[in-house]
Amino acid sequence: MSGHSKWHSIRHKKAAVDAKRGKLFTKIIRELTVAARTGGGNLDANPRLRTAIQAAKDVNMPKDTIDKAIRKGTGELPGVSYEDVTYEGYGPGGVAIFIHGSTDNRNRTSAVIRNILSKHNGNLGEVGCVSWMFAKKGIVLVDASAADEDTLTEIAIEAGAEDLVNNGDSFTVTTEPGDLDAVRSALEGKGVKVESAEISMVPNTTVKLEGKDAEHLLKLVGALEEQDDVQSVSANFDIADEVIEKIGA
Repeated sequence: MSGHSKWHSIRHKKAAVDAKRGKLFTKIIRELTVAARTGGGNLDANPRLRTAIQAAKDVNMPKDTIDKAIRKGTGELPGVSYEDVTYEGYGPGGVAIFIHGSTDNRNRTSAVIRNILSKHNGNLGEVGCVSWMFAKKGIVLVDASAADEDTLTEIAIEAGAEDLVNNGDSFTVTTEPGDLDAVRSALEGKGVKVESAEISMVPNTTVKLEGKDAEHLLKLVGALEEQDDVQSVSANFDIADEVIEKIGA
């Protein structure tokens, strides 16, 4: 899972740039709206909404913007009706790809996803063709300077985390989805700054890629994540750090 973990770190750095031009705000606002629409506005009963609000706070989204997005989701304010969508397919080297998005037009989004996959040596598959290769997990990203590995591991595991991976410049902590809030709170309670925390589809096994396949795969994932309708992309790849940094940084 090293390639997948490293990609989380690179995505976080890219998100900081996207946030400056408002692109990330668009995705988070949609997630806030969909989370409120599907699970209601009560934070105690809606963990997905809690995670979305924390993601909004992590990028300094104004409270008023957060509140408006939630109220649109609960129907208290008028707005575009977004719905969850998922797509499954394959990329270069036979890598399995799972895409989660939110859209107000399924036909438009499906066409866009299909076109991006085709342009980058991939193809869209049937529902269920790759989802069995992934498990829904909580992912917490911590900068390597925030704590030493032994201390971080002790705090995280005691709070219910499943695993911790050292990416060099960051640590990726994996949890069950329901334990994400508790692990994040435990880390922050010990003074450890959390860079990001999200629910993600994590691959059970990975495919090692090299050369052109590796480059094409990373460009494919990057192109998918550029789309406003796409919330997250998961792929079961394992690529050398230097290749990921060259293409993804």
